[in-house]
Amino acid sequence: MSKWADNNAGYIFILPAVIIIVLFSIAPIIGTLRYAFFDMQLNDQSKNDMYTKSNINVVLNQETINYLNYYLSIDMDTVQNQDTIAKIDQIKKDISALDLFISKEIATSDLRAVVQVGQEEQSALVERQESIVNKLKELYAMDDEFYSPEDTMAVASEFETSIIKSNFAGGDNFTKVLKDERVHSTLKFTLIFTVISVFAELIFGLALALIMNKPFKGRSLLRTFSLIPWAIPTSVAALIWSYLYNGSSGIVSHIFTTIGLINSPASMLNSTRNALGGIIIADVWKTTPYMALLLLGGLQVIPNSLYESSALDGARKWQQFRYITLPLLKPSIFVALLFRTLDAFRILDLIYVLTGGGPGGSTESISLYAYKVMFSQTRFGYGSAIVLIMAMVVGIITFIYIKALNVNLLGEKR
Repeated sequence: MSKWADNNAGYIFILPAVIIIVLFSIAPIIGTLRYAFFDMQLNDQSKNDMYTKSNINVVLNQETINYLNYYLSIDMDTVQNQDTIAKIDQIKKDISALDLFISKEIATSDLRAVVQVGQEEQSALVERQESIVNKLKELYAMDDEFYSPEDTMAVASEFETSIIKSNFAGGDNFTKVLKDERVHSTLKFTLIFTVISVFAELIFGLALALIMNKPFKGRSLLRTFSLIPWAIPTSVAALIWSYLYNGSSGIVSHIFTTIGLINSPASMLNSTRNALGGIIIADVWKTTPYMALLLLGGLQVIPNSLYESSALDGARKWQQFRYITLPLLKPSIFVALLFRTLDAFRILDLIYVLTGGGPGGSTESISLYAYKVMFSQTRFGYGSAIVLIMAMVVGIITFIYIKALNVNLLGEKR
């Protein structure tokens, strides 16, 4: 046993990590992929799960039968004509026959709420349901006094929703996403926000990293305090900035008004351009320390001897930065840009707290739109398709970074 453990020690040690990756990364991706191929809507009883074949909601059908019997019993006590009474008796017999058909031909022994059926059983059920609905229409067309024909017919219409057809959509969700104008606008806003914020964070982060890499008194204290914005939860940071942008008491909005950047303090988050700028400022303030931390790690592995040798050869600071720092810092820049771009592209909580996607949806990110589709509208199939389109865009961005920075990910010799 000990020999086997020694031979397979590497696999044993990485097993917990593999299990975590499978449970929290691969499994959700597979689940999202499955949802994307179905027209799944939790607010629709006929589409609140993934159905590849026809099903019958036995519980809903039985509930409809019970309500129809209840209303027809009241009508029986209300009507006066014998023909009307005979008609009600006939309808109640048909309803009883429908109930018996369901219990014998469709319902299962384990009393499942939703039962898969063949085309023959479904056709027979639909025929019986339609016969009852048609006879109810004939009943309420008769000259007599009835309790509530509108309510009874409304209940009878529920027969239709008890028939659950296949909601497999194939690639329809992806086609709809590609044609969705709101997806286009949110994707455009997300890309603009991502490009501007990540570029600003790279510039400020690199400057901060260069400062923190220099030996000076109080350097450790500066490194500690510079990480405070990044350590603050995003929702809390968004609340802080919402107070700073407040039209009546926000310091930042009043300063911007004084220097002429905005027309009035109240317009800070009430116009598209100002709101975009406010979101970018808040994001850059919060995540620049993270960018600086990643770049600082890359700066610290560059040997000082390279700078000393270049200084002896007469190289200036700018030349050292251009020909030594930037080339050797390229892998760290790639990692920093990739991490921050992925994080910025899926921004949700900062925008949700600051603007909620307003004004007029102009600051709605693609992640916020997907969140609204899935959890406000409960359209999980369509929302999953949006998320997968986002993943494809992220993959394209990653590929562009790899090509633009000429990064060797596999460690192959060039």
